[in-house]
Amino acid sequence: MKAFKYIVALAAVFVAAEKSPEQQLKELAAAGNGLIKLDSHLYDLLTSPKRTWSASIHFTALDKKRGCHPCTTFNPSWNEVAAAWNKVAAEPKGQHFFGTLDFDNAPNVFQKLSISTAPVVFNYPAASGPRKPSNGNTAPVKYDFSEGFDAAPLAEQLSRFTPVPIPYTKPIDWAKWATTGVAVLASALTLRYIAFIIYNRWVWAFGVVVTSLIMTSGYMFTRIRNSPYVARDGQWIAQGFSNQFGQEVQVVAFLYGLLATSFVMLTVVVPYQQSPTKQRMQIWIWTGVIVIIYSVLVSVFRVKNRGYPYKLFL
Repeated sequence: MKAFKYIVALAAVFVAAEKSPEQQLKELAAAGNGLIKLDSHLYDLLTSPKRTWSASIHFTALDKKRGCHPCTTFNPSWNEVAAAWNKVAAEPKGQHFFGTLDFDNAPNVFQKLSISTAPVVFNYPAASGPRKPSNGNTAPVKYDFSEGFDAAPLAEQLSRFTPVPIPYTKPIDWAKWATTGVAVLASALTLRYIAFIIYNRWVWAFGVVVTSLIMTSGYMFTRIRNSPYVARDGQWIAQGFSNQFGQEVQVVAFLYGLLATSFVMLTVVVPYQQSPTKQRMQIWIWTGVIVIIYSVLVSVFRVKNRGYPYKLFL
């Protein structure tokens, strides 16, 4: 029985030895979903000077002890593009291979190629056969990472070296769709409970009035000029007509709003008071507010424009 197992194992070795390098690479690529995990031996096999195929090789350092964050960031994109290439027809797929060589599996290769950083991608054109470059240059071409680590530009650039374009399509981001769905559902439920606020005309009226006050007080002026909130010495009133601070906008808007509210109360609310005493008291109160706040507004104007000769009380 042992002799029979030995004969079977020996036969398997001879069969493997009879396989062509191209057939071995095809089987390795199929087993790895389009990607060949390389070591020194397989790297030499894939980049053989007699190769009739082309190859794209990813040099990386994925071990956590290496601390290569770009390597872990780029690796998923590389795997996606290799998996996309695995979906093409058998004939063109057998003319180009994707491989990944980790530093810990073949440090001698990194040293031989003078690779001191990762990730790095080299494209090896065919060295012989019909796909050999017409200019005879079979030196590897380095991938340009200027467009980032995304899979889409990677597939587009590598398609220049493959027999047919790489059929890469961006996978569906189910997490994004789930998050969007939850957000829409939550918004619909929230809208149901706050609809009475949204459809209330007084809410919109209040919003319009507040927005108008802020805009007429100079908000857009300060935003366009990128004005500071206050001066370095804490002064919040800017000198001159062509300057304004952020806090100044808030104070002026508040003064305008209080003055407008006072006039509205006097003209709309006070006349409908049934009690003469309450009506008289409210007249005095809102008139006093108008006089005091207008005095404050004039004093702010005097500070802003020094030399202005007039004032009310302050």
